[in-house]
Amino acid sequence: MEENKMEKWTLEDMTDISEMDGKYLTFWTESQIFGIPIADVVQIVGIQEITSMPEFPNYAKGVINLRGSIIPVIDVRLRFNKPEMPYNERTCIVVTNIKENLIGFIVDEVDEVVKIEAEQISKPPQLASERSDAQTNLEGIGKLNGKIVLLINTEALLSDETIDFLTAAS
Repeated sequence: MEENKMEKWTLEDMTDISEMDGKYLTFWTESQIFGIPIADVVQIVGIQEITSMPEFPNYAKGVINLRGSIIPVIDVRLRFNKPEMPYNERTCIVVTNIKENLIGFIVDEVDEVVKIEAEQISKPPQLASERSDAQTNLEGIGKLNGKIVLLINTEALLSDETIDFLTAAS
């Protein structure tokens, strides 16, 4: 089967939801490439001052003030049980809309917006009778020009209770 051609897009190119189907914002964390549906992305900002919050889970680094909106931020590395690393000039916060709540995800580096056709996406492997966190958080595994892209289900990444807690605190 022929690999699909990589197409680059900008958020401004997509004016309606139908233009977002099959498009993912890809980013790097711990030498792995991940993708989230572009329809979930509100904006991408550079790393900035984060105010820590008491009693947040360890992967929730705190909140940012983005033009007057207080947004909780999650470190994707820590959420996926990867080692914590210092932030640098390539570190970004991907602000998403999850269940009508703005949540920021700290990623090592944003890559690009790509289209991955449905036939290029496989289901995550079942390794046990019960689904693990990793299997629940992944909606699929995309094949893109010889690369594997782990496609994240943003709504499953945080439980409803965690989203309520984070957004209530902010």
